[in-house]
Amino acid sequence: MTPFRDAGIADAFAVPLAAPDDFAGWRDQARRLLMAEVPPDRVTWQVPGEGGGDLFASGHRLPAPHPDAPQPRVPRAFLDLAAKAALHRDEGRFALLYRLLWRLQQRPGLIEDEADPDVRQLHRLVRTVRRDIHKMRAFVRFRVIGSGEDERYVAWFEPDHHILRANAKFFVNRFAGMRWAILTPQGSLHWDGGVLSEGPPAARSDAPAEDAAEDLWRRYYGSIFNPARLKVGAMLKEMPRRYWKNLPEAALIPELIAGAQAREAAMVEQGGNAFDAERPGSLPEIAQAIMACRRCPIGCNETRAVAGEGPSQTPLMIVGEQPGDTEEEQGRPFIGPAGQLLRAHLADAGLDLSKAWLTNAVKHFKFVPRGKRRLHQNPTAKEIDICRWWLESERVLVRPRLVLALGASAARSLLGKTVSVQQVRGQPLALEDGSELWITTHPSYLLRLNDGPRAQEEARFAGDLRAVAARLAELAG
Repeated sequence: MTPFRDAGIADAFAVPLAAPDDFAGWRDQARRLLMAEVPPDRVTWQVPGEGGGDLFASGHRLPAPHPDAPQPRVPRAFLDLAAKAALHRDEGRFALLYRLLWRLQQRPGLIEDEADPDVRQLHRLVRTVRRDIHKMRAFVRFRVIGSGEDERYVAWFEPDHHILRANAKFFVNRFAGMRWAILTPQGSLHWDGGVLSEGPPAARSDAPAEDAAEDLWRRYYGSIFNPARLKVGAMLKEMPRRYWKNLPEAALIPELIAGAQAREAAMVEQGGNAFDAERPGSLPEIAQAIMACRRCPIGCNETRAVAGEGPSQTPLMIVGEQPGDTEEEQGRPFIGPAGQLLRAHLADAGLDLSKAWLTNAVKHFKFVPRGKRRLHQNPTAKEIDICRWWLESERVLVRPRLVLALGASAARSLLGKTVSVQQVRGQPLALEDGSELWITTHPSYLLRLNDGPRAQEEARFAGDLRAVAARLAELAG
């Protein structure tokens, strides 16, 4: 920016906004200020209900843009982030956005510099707002009032930030066929089936405490609760206790957590006792038998089972989660994208794949259809436990000295319980038959990462495989 052309511009300016989430108003005023060459330290943003304003800010009209002022240059990425950050409760958010906008005129690539303090603060605000938006979508619970033509659904929610209007479209699209209201301390939304309107702030007592559908919802939540996948810390991170008071299912959570270990043991026992027949006497018999296995829903989805392959007896067994789309079509394990990545890393680690037994914890491909595509779906703990009988039968025949489990599902199929891959990876665990279990991540996890994190995780993956190769050499000696 060039020096001030008008000494009067040296005054501080108070810029009013219509509402705490008035990003459109901020954008229009910021553009005008920028073209008038008013620097950030001369601007105070006045937001209803926030702060006391600047005692030295001028009450005069804002300066007009210079006639020959260039149009501001604004990267699309900045606008997208700024629209989210404007919803934060931080009283300095609009000042931060204008400061970044001012600096972007001289440094167009500034928004990509995550080491810059202003850019870091912007991303912090955006992450917090996105979490709040997600929490509202996940934890709003409607309760019915009235009946017949007077039936309406009312929900109470306490957002941390100014996200109510930003979430309106989501709820209109999702619940278009019913009449509802969402009440919050900041304001309210009302949908009559055709028109969305805004209302004043509300109190918790304005919303119903419970309705007749609560018992049905609690029974549903109790039925889908999976004790094998319970991680209390992760659950509390995703469902903080502050939201529990609005969730009918929350009353069940302490009891479900307390009984999780007993239920998991029962599920494992049920899976282990799912087969009454004698174990197959050969690997070809296992391959033939799994084709006809229908003991879990995955076996009933009309896909082809994929048997393990490799030497009949070998010191190394590698266990994945389940066959993917490519593996199911061709009937061989680890030949899809994740398998190709695995094979490349095994070769780099000096592990001879032709001397290993390759198999999966689950023998059929579990998926959800998306048009012509079949998208991978994780097997449940019960499905893993039922299919565990086949994996144990393979181990009896192959007699490996070391088993490499790729991912949490594979680890569960060998241990009979869920473990954290990151906590146990790269170290030997004793199995009941005297062999060693080594656990690492599944290569499909690496494929889902962006370039930076992927390079770091691939290095750890490669290190785990080198440790396995070294251990196999020790066992052979």
